[in-house]
Amino acid sequence: MIIDIISVLPELLESPLQHSIMKRAQEKGHLTVRVHALRQWAVNEYGQIDDYQYGGGAGMVMMCEPLAKAIEALQQHIRYDEIIYVTPDGERYNQSAANQLSLKGNLLIICGHYKGIDDRIRQQYVTKEISIGDYVLSGGELAAAVLVDSIGRLLPGVLNDETSALFDSFQDNLLAPPVYTRPVDFNGMKVPDVLMSGDHKKIEEWRYEQSIQRTKQRRPDLLDE
Repeated sequence: MIIDIISVLPELLESPLQHSIMKRAQEKGHLTVRVHALRQWAVNEYGQIDDYQYGGGAGMVMMCEPLAKAIEALQQHIRYDEIIYVTPDGERYNQSAANQLSLKGNLLIICGHYKGIDDRIRQQYVTKEISIGDYVLSGGELAAAVLVDSIGRLLPGVLNDETSALFDSFQDNLLAPPVYTRPVDFNGMKVPDVLMSGDHKKIEEWRYEQSIQRTKQRRPDLLDE
């Protein structure tokens, strides 16, 4: 999979994409992430990519021309299955959406900044708008990093144990059960006996029951869905 990202501040994406699982995914050739600085398509020699909004009001707006040029330049070399704009008013992101996007071929992510992008770009080029939560960030770079990480870890061959992702929270609309490791006794709190039993059928039943119980307590809305 190839994920291209258009950003005003590409430096913000360097660290999240160059360590841990995302680094290994790229080294193994399962994922290619390319970050493109929007200012290379600026409208003038001063690097302008934003302007005041029509109708007045605080905050600058990312202009049409740089974004259109960037998208069309990248489309000359690759076909995107989705052109995604990360924005607070987009569709709320969840595990199901991550699963679906992981099955795509190539993605283009546009990071907003300032007061966002000219709406005509959203109408003409964007195929999917995503929000990672009901809050506002200074820019879309952190949201883009969330998308890349959540999608990339689902690609075949990325995780050492490919079944691991199947038991993450939110798969099947359930939270993950509690997990334990050594020591068996920590400050008088012991690992549940069933996990020490070696009976895999009972262990799976216990984990499923714990998932349901934890979901009821913490996220009952998931069960309603």
